[in-house]
Amino acid sequence: MERNEGKASRREFLGALGAAAALPLAEAEHTDAEHVESSESAKPRNIVLIVSDDHRFDFMGFLGKPGFLETPNMDRLACDGAHLENATVTTALCSPSRASILTGLYSHRHGVVDNNTAVPEGVVFFPQYLQQAGYETAFIGKWHIGDDNDDPRPGFDHWVSFRGQGEYHDPLLNVDGDRVKRKGYVTDILTDHALEWLKKDRNKPFFLYLSHKAVHAMFEPAERHLGRYDGVPLSYPATMADSEENYRGKPDWVREQRDSWHGVDFMYHDALDFDSFYRRYCETLLALDESIGRVLDGLGELGLDCSTLVIYMGDNGFSFGEHGLIDKRHMYEESMRVPMLACCPEIIAPGAKIKAMVQNIDVAPTILDAAGLRPPERMDGRSFLPLLMGRKIRWRDAVFYEYYWERNFPQTPTVYGIRTERHKYIRYHGVWDVDELYDIKEDPEERRNLIDSPKHKKLVEKLNRRVFDWLERTDGMNIPLRRDKGVRQDKRGKPSW
Repeated sequence: MERNEGKASRREFLGALGAAAALPLAEAEHTDAEHVESSESAKPRNIVLIVSDDHRFDFMGFLGKPGFLETPNMDRLACDGAHLENATVTTALCSPSRASILTGLYSHRHGVVDNNTAVPEGVVFFPQYLQQAGYETAFIGKWHIGDDNDDPRPGFDHWVSFRGQGEYHDPLLNVDGDRVKRKGYVTDILTDHALEWLKKDRNKPFFLYLSHKAVHAMFEPAERHLGRYDGVPLSYPATMADSEENYRGKPDWVREQRDSWHGVDFMYHDALDFDSFYRRYCETLLALDESIGRVLDGLGELGLDCSTLVIYMGDNGFSFGEHGLIDKRHMYEESMRVPMLACCPEIIAPGAKIKAMVQNIDVAPTILDAAGLRPPERMDGRSFLPLLMGRKIRWRDAVFYEYYWERNFPQTPTVYGIRTERHKYIRYHGVWDVDELYDIKEDPEERRNLIDSPKHKKLVEKLNRRVFDWLERTDGMNIPLRRDKGVRQDKRGKPSW
């Protein structure tokens, strides 16, 4: 696997560093300490990472979809910095994706494969390396990795969070170990805490991780935005219609899921109609966009707007009717792709468009690189900082995907897949169903399954080999099994175990 090519020469900077960051789950106990080197020339850079929940890749104003959506601050980030047009996650589910962001590892390596699994002992988060390098660090917002515990986690000097999904209004926060009830809208409150921390007097470089609850269902806009888009015309995806044409060549599970918790005909147990669902989502995005603007303005007031690296991304995508589905988990474009923007005028040219395929596993090594540190060799991701800086470097030609069947949401099967610049191969495990192959250049809506095309037989065989080569290379040949926990959200009717 290609790892961190194109960096400057480096000298050893740090000694022993606690537990290992990245062994396969079967070995994730304790190991020899990592050695992290610092650059001989790079200065430690202030860094802000803003992560949203369930924000799909194309719902940003500057992309024109939907046409009525206003996101002036996301537009501002794209204008002043870079839009990473082909950003994806390795698993389109909250906890696995967030753990991959923090570790630089595939989910089968860090061990968090669903929303119920706690982080295994011995897994290290990249902010721990930043602390060792002299950074002051803060986590503010939604943790939601594996359990409902809101206790402070390793790697952060300052901690503001809440249990599980939290609440959109009047949240109960854990502030450095003390629980405090706050009145107001959660997106605004988290941003207030972030700005308060940013404006502290300090003599160290800083890293801020601002992690929003928005725009997770059930969508609740700020009062000032509620009803903003009432009455606006909506455009429905062509694949939303319940027709034989749309389901020709599709696996059976896709059509069956339409009539479940994650289908357009019975969304979240018929909690609201599709049009309201769509509009409330867009309205909930508005406060998130305002939060980004407030952070950028705060950095400007401190005179740090040119030198601070700001990265914005979603933890996974979200479907709005494509193939009759809502939510995420599957490997279709709307689920696995995420918005990603980066700005730092000192090093990133304004209006840059980066077409290279980057993933959530690349965030940790990129931030360490920006801090002047060499990412640990065990990380699966690699730094895309050279791409942000406009450098020509050797880069991957494919990304891989995995999702593991959950008893809580049994309508989506286990998925393994590979996405190249041209094709996407999706392999299902444990179900008697058809696999999928799409030419995403000629068929971006993924309507024509080519899996049985004689013309593509050799391509299918090649991509299948690459999937298994990847799994073998990264110790991913064991299907994770977890205890039953939580309620089932599947067919019509009340949730049941």
